[in-house]
Amino acid sequence: MTATLTQSAAHSAPPRSITRPGLARLTGIELRKMADTRAGFWLLIITALVSVGIVVIQLFAADPADQTYRNMFQSTLFPTAVLLPVLGILSVTSEWTQRTALTTFALTPQRQRVAAAKFFAAVVLGLVAIIPGLVMAAIGTAIAGGMDSAAGSWDFSGTILGYAVLFSVVNVVFGLAFGMLFMNSAVAIVLYFVVPTLWSILTNLISGLHNVAEWLDMTTTSTPLFEDAALSGGEWARFAASIAFWVVLPGALGLARLLKREVS
Repeated sequence: MTATLTQSAAHSAPPRSITRPGLARLTGIELRKMADTRAGFWLLIITALVSVGIVVIQLFAADPADQTYRNMFQSTLFPTAVLLPVLGILSVTSEWTQRTALTTFALTPQRQRVAAAKFFAAVVLGLVAIIPGLVMAAIGTAIAGGMDSAAGSWDFSGTILGYAVLFSVVNVVFGLAFGMLFMNSAVAIVLYFVVPTLWSILTNLISGLHNVAEWLDMTTTSTPLFEDAALSGGEWARFAASIAFWVVLPGALGLARLLKREVS
């Protein structure tokens, strides 16, 4: 009798609704995954140490007039722009090399939501990445001002900060796009460093490609971001064209591959 009542109650109980995780939660998970691995943790440490080293070098090697908060901060953006995109690459490729894709896509079958979370995680990483540079540049500027009265200028503007954020975010998303396109850590990292470098060399050596470089070389198109002046319409157009070529196009192709690749 008791068994019959228990079975009847089980059949009459309403089914439990499973709430899928929100995009904010997925983004937080992807951010944690970037730093949880040994490679991700040490990459963050190395990036911070290189930025500290650059500020220290400026204190002893740069002319006092050049030891300004703006120069020190902008110099810390380069190691961030070079190294942190590797985290964007690994955030995608590690799903396949470490076979975590089996768990990731089992818990969140909608792969486009996972891809969106990885994108927003890359954006957040790019935003947060400039904070250590701001702090280290402030310390360096204070020390420089104490060492020489001609140094230590705190001249800074919101335009410089906004361009720094944009530069940092674009580079991390650049790495993410390469990771989605190739889905292999070694291949994506090597090509991330080699292909843009070869492209810059070719455009400098071949005169016929100079005009092309003005539109499709991110090193060239991003240079105005380090000047304390608003970008003109033409500069914005060239920067957008280089982003479309190096970030949007690989990202779109990589997303299509991510959505279709079989998980095994």
